[in-house]
This record gives sequence, C-alpha cells and structure tokens, in this order.
Amino acid sequence: MADAQARGLEVCLGLTPTAAHWLEPQTAELERLTGHRVRSAYKLPGEPDVWPKADVIAVAPTTFNTVNAWALGLTRDFVVGVVAGGIGKGIPMVAMPCVNAAYAQHPQFERGVAELRRMRVRVLYGDDGFVPNPPGQGKPQEYPWHLFLGAVEEIVAAR
Repeated sequence: MADAQARGLEVCLGLTPTAAHWLEPQTAELERLTGHRVRSAYKLPGEPDVWPKADVIAVAPTTFNTVNAWALGLTRDFVVGVVAGGIGKGIPMVAMPCVNAAYAQHPQFERGVAELRRMRVRVLYGDDGFVPNPPGQGKPQEYPWHLFLGAVEEIVAAR
C-alpha cells in the first residue's frame, strides 16, 4: 500500500471475508493509512458509499476463488461484487493472481483467467505477471508488486 501511495495513487482497500479475518487486528491502522474505511461487506440499502469514484480497480493478490467467482459473476463476496459491477461501469481493471501450481492446473482457473481477459481486465499472470509456485512453497516476499503497480500506473496515465 505504501508503494502505491508513493506513486501518487489513492488507495481504498476491499477485502474478501478471509482476508478481513486475517487482517482484522490491523484494520484501524489500514484505515488510518488510506484515509478510507476498509470494506469487506456490502453496505445496506440507503447507506452512502464511503469510497470515492474509482479511476481504476486493482485486485491483488487475486486468489483462485476470487478469479473464478469474478469470471462467473458470483457476487457473494463484496470485492467480487465491486469488480463485477466495475465491468458494467466500464472502469479499467488490473488483476494479478496468486495461486499455487496445483490450483493453476484446475481447468476452471484457466477459463476464469481467459474470461476476465475477454472482459478487458488486464490479468498479469504467466510470463507477464505472477508465476505459480509449487504447493506449500509460496514466497510472499517475492510477489511481483512492482509489475502490478506499474500496470495500475499505465492505466491511470492513459485516462
């Protein structure tokens, strides 16, 4: 997040329910750093939206489940609802998966990535983005955030 802000990007943080659970102890600090409420659930009807209008929606690290739910339009989770709605609103999007090689072998994952690309989502996966690790051998410190943030900057600069 600090890297994104150092590049002049305004950050609003949306989390899946699992990520919200993992990061719950840090939520107040994340809200202080971004200046926006961290969201992981849909707002109630009639409640105001607490985020500014997005110039770009950036989704990373994007899990196996999120890629597939997004591609299929299954909006049970708030963040999938945001990105599904973003397609209809014409908001440019970039996503970079973070899946292990076992998940990457599932036929639905490749279909999901292909479908997102068909919907004009820039998916940084494979040679131009994230390359899966063997199961249990993930290296979070090596996640290529620089590629992801570079793609976000390209989209913002083109607007």
